[in-house]
Amino acid sequence: MPSPKPLATAAGALRSRLSTSLRRRGGGGDRWTSPGHQERPNGYFMNRTPPPPGQYRKWEDWELPCYVTSFLTIVILGVGLNAKPDLTIETWAHQKALERLEAQKLGLSASGPDESD
Repeated sequence: MPSPKPLATAAGALRSRLSTSLRRRGGGGDRWTSPGHQERPNGYFMNRTPPPPGQYRKWEDWELPCYVTSFLTIVILGVGLNAKPDLTIETWAHQKALERLEAQKLGLSASGPDESD
């Protein structure tokens, strides 16, 4: 079994290399707490200031195609999933059972009057 001394030395060397490379790349803090380009949040949704009263927000170029596509997807899926055929094994078995019962009724009614005479 190797002694723990070389492993500790290798771990220390690796730790020192990683810490210096992080300092060189500007990673002094966590990526969530490192300073960004804005000094403080302004408290508005998506950091957009609301328009003046009586004016509407101008749509961005991606919004209309996104909303139309989302609406059409919901409509197509709603209609398509409601119109799909029921191919479950329970439905098939129920249909077969009804067919057998109908065949038994027809068989009994066909042979029933002949035997009663």
